[in-house]
Amino acid sequence: MGRGDSELDGWSLSSELRLVITSLRDIVESDLLRRALIEAMIVGALGGIIGVHLVVRRLSFTAMALTHATFPGVVLAAILGINLLAGSAAFGVLVVVAIWLAGRRPEVDNSTATGVVLAGGFALGVLLLSAQAGFSRDLTAYLVGSVLTVTTRDVIVAAVSAVVIVIVLAVLHQALVFSAFDRVGAESAGLRVVWIDLAMLALLELTLVVSLPTVGTILSVALLVAPASTARLWVDRIGASMVLAAVIGALCGLVGLVVSNMADTAAGATIAVVAGATFAVSLVIAPMVQRQRSASVRLA
Repeated sequence: MGRGDSELDGWSLSSELRLVITSLRDIVESDLLRRALIEAMIVGALGGIIGVHLVVRRLSFTAMALTHATFPGVVLAAILGINLLAGSAAFGVLVVVAIWLAGRRPEVDNSTATGVVLAGGFALGVLLLSAQAGFSRDLTAYLVGSVLTVTTRDVIVAAVSAVVIVIVLAVLHQALVFSAFDRVGAESAGLRVVWIDLAMLALLELTLVVSLPTVGTILSVALLVAPASTARLWVDRIGASMVLAAVIGALCGLVGLVVSNMADTAAGATIAVVAGATFAVSLVIAPMVQRQRSASVRLA
């Protein structure tokens, strides 16, 4: 490589670093971007924490169903002129109960019930929206998020909800882990597994509602599954996975917002892409690192 090429590479690298530094400075100096950053990191961390339980309990598809099925709640709230988060939360409770009740029928397995709720819920939202003549309110932000428009109230709601969810998860931790790996054993030990499942679905729905302003009803599943799945590639213990997933989720929110600010792209979608890319990279690197560690242990 010639001197000119080295200088060009150095200039390119320094230019990219300057762009990153400028983007970070913009975020720090702007109240709007600073709120967006805090919101994105809270939602990312929360999604990572609860996502570990979803991955362990194999509820990723259920999470996707809830993200789609709560869309009618957003549409109804917009039509009625009430708070969109409240509308989605109320409808989400109905969705959770519907999945739970359908899944209790012996002739209907959970995946079937979840799939029906997913398709039916989202279709109902589209139907309600199309039936409103002249209804022009843009609900795109609630499908894919609009983190740059979050208010201080949104940040406070996200922070308080995150604290509540983490406390509940801490209280139910042993029961959640026990029932996830040995459902029959948990029932034999006297645990009300059905109520544990319902509590898990309720916590999931609350997380989805909190995530609405950041990544919307559709993209929120990315922050629920990708950071948790990434963490599980690196560590086996549930507690350590939750901590690592929270860090990964928060960093995805940070990096996604910085990249979005630099490239002028949709923030919610960028955060979701960063989360997916993190999982993809870890999927390749984690096994290589683990093999290297195993080889080092054998040689020691």
